[in-house]
Amino acid sequence: MAGRSFTYSALVLRSRPSGESNREAWFLTAEEGILRAVVFGGPKSRLRSHVAPFHRGKLYVYYDPVRDSRKVNDFDVQSWRPGLRELYERSAVANAIAETILAGHGGGGNWNDALRLADETLEALDNADENFCARLLVYFLWQWIDLLGLRPETITLNPGARLWLAQSEQLPAAQLSRYTLDTKSFREAKTLVTTILSEAFGRRLTSWDYS
Repeated sequence: MAGRSFTYSALVLRSRPSGESNREAWFLTAEEGILRAVVFGGPKSRLRSHVAPFHRGKLYVYYDPVRDSRKVNDFDVQSWRPGLRELYERSAVANAIAETILAGHGGGGNWNDALRLADETLEALDNADENFCARLLVYFLWQWIDLLGLRPETITLNPGARLWLAQSEQLPAAQLSRYTLDTKSFREAKTLVTTILSEAFGRRLTSWDYS
């Protein structure tokens, strides 16, 4: 059976060593959700440098049906997001977003919406300050809960937390910086979203508690 080549709109979620010189990468794609493929090449490989966490672009994959394996042929990076590596909080929240996507199986079939949400949040995160980073994580988790169909109809929170969550449902991630959120309201909102997702995943992701 002959292999086939595929093209995806993709976001790199994770990359780790595979063998002596290769890497294994996980992607969120608009077409098939979570996809895993091998990246061949040593440390100086152009392709290896392109397939790095949180890069987004066009992914070209060769699928071998006999081995049921995928190989990355090329990755045309359209967004590099260098700012995510310039601040610890940005990197930590980006990792938490990636872990949530993987734990949530790419959005339960809503792959295009999942990719849009992740891309929008990471773009806002790319130049966010320390305080806004924390709010962007809560924003993403609240939207992810909605993607999974788990958002509760009523919530018991103080008015500040309820208002901020309601605003986050209507606004893109970048515009949330215009709205303040006091410490108590932030903690209540974060406790709510992480509790809902912990129950859905059957475990709490340690990456949510990066600070």
